[in-house]
Amino acid sequence: MEYRNKLFLAPMVRVGTLPFRLLAAEYGADITYGEEIIDHKFLKCERKVNEYIGSTDFVEKGTENVVFRTCSQERNQVVFQIGTSDAVRALTAAQMVCKDVSAIDINMGCPKSFSISGGMGAALLTKPELINDILRTLRRNLDCPVTCKIRLLKSPQDTVELARRIEKTGVSALAVHGRKVADRPRDPAKWNEIADVVSALSIPVIANGDIFDYCDLERIKAATGASSVMVARGALWNASVFSPEGKVHWTDIKREYVRKSILWDNDMKSTKQTLKEMIMHYSCLELAEGKGVIKSESLADIAKLYGEERYYEFVNENRLSLNRGREDYEWSQ
Repeated sequence: MEYRNKLFLAPMVRVGTLPFRLLAAEYGADITYGEEIIDHKFLKCERKVNEYIGSTDFVEKGTENVVFRTCSQERNQVVFQIGTSDAVRALTAAQMVCKDVSAIDINMGCPKSFSISGGMGAALLTKPELINDILRTLRRNLDCPVTCKIRLLKSPQDTVELARRIEKTGVSALAVHGRKVADRPRDPAKWNEIADVVSALSIPVIANGDIFDYCDLERIKAATGASSVMVARGALWNASVFSPEGKVHWTDIKREYVRKSILWDNDMKSTKQTLKEMIMHYSCLELAEGKGVIKSESLADIAKLYGEERYYEFVNENRLSLNRGREDYEWSQ
């Protein structure tokens, strides 16, 4: 797992599921993060090989709820991100999945109340001893790379000090979101403070924040000195942001996403959430498309809305004969 000179898809709740990760990878993302999975929830799961669609699923015991789904296609590029406040729980969760992913990442930047109230996410930023315990425990007991993602602290000096402590735990890389916990998405990312971290560390630093076009990738590299970049909202709105050939039209991106969601039998809540986010950036949920997504109750409804009924029927009629998730097969349009 090489962390220098790479493009990363950031972890995004209800968005970073298998179809979207594969979509981002097709357009140039080298490494893709799954959405944050809370350790408590993951420990209630069991691993199942889904022969029907060719995936590996971690399913909540006693239910059909797929908490994390992956496949062999992304084995060498997918990162499993854990939300945790305890080293033992984090290790137990990581050991369950580490052979199916490329790396384990600890979320230390989520500012949402559900995360902070549980002592996870950005709450860890004020607990350097706990950070040290979690990361060192994972590093000692796992064969795969371990990383973490943080936000900026109150002062640049505080951020650099924490980053140096993190580096000493032996992590392979550190992702830095250029905003503080109290900052909102509309507040500009502080690339200059990411640069302070880059200059202070010897491990790769992954710069994150305010990347919406391919040209922004080079701009943030120049501004921060980081060789690797992580994209969140820019990728959500148009996954082809990673492509040096320029963006594909957003309507085509949505249809590609819909097809991948059908192919991988994606969770309906995730599919709707991702489509709504795409629509809201370019249009309005009050128009026909947005209303159609909101009213949809199944992938069949989504397929009909986007004119992919025949694709939906083809996939469901030929599941067992498909080459386990690959889309380079012929089908009549």
